[in-house]
Amino acid sequence: MNTFVVDASVAVKWYVPEVLSNEAVGFLENSMDNNFLLLAPDLIVYEIGNILWKKCRREELTPGDARRIIEAITDSFPIKVIDSNKLLAVAFEIAHAYDRTVYDSFYLALSKITGCRLITADEHLVNAIKDSNWCLVLRRFDNIR
Repeated sequence: MNTFVVDASVAVKWYVPEVLSNEAVGFLENSMDNNFLLLAPDLIVYEIGNILWKKCRREELTPGDARRIIEAITDSFPIKVIDSNKLLAVAFEIAHAYDRTVYDSFYLALSKITGCRLITADEHLVNAIKDSNWCLVLRRFDNIR
């Protein structure tokens, strides 16, 4: 079974139309069709919640729409969420080595520990760790199989 780590920059695009939303939805559909296992550290729900809050503040999303998205995530989130406590030590080492935030590094730590690639829409993150083989940028969706 193919397994991928997914970050909030991809997952939020499943619920909110943004740049690369079509690629994100296509990746999700492909994952479901092929029984891919999708993983993320538990902080993904906090990050998505914060993204929704910001979009409401900027009036890009109504609070009612944000509540419906939260309900959808609560009812049937297609990602298996992993306890971040188990990832902290590795996340810190990655953050220190690559000068990335610890938040981003939790996803990288999960990717490293599981031996799976991280799917992200954050090209800056991918470029910052280009000497590793941990990440695939969502823009290259066709290469994700």
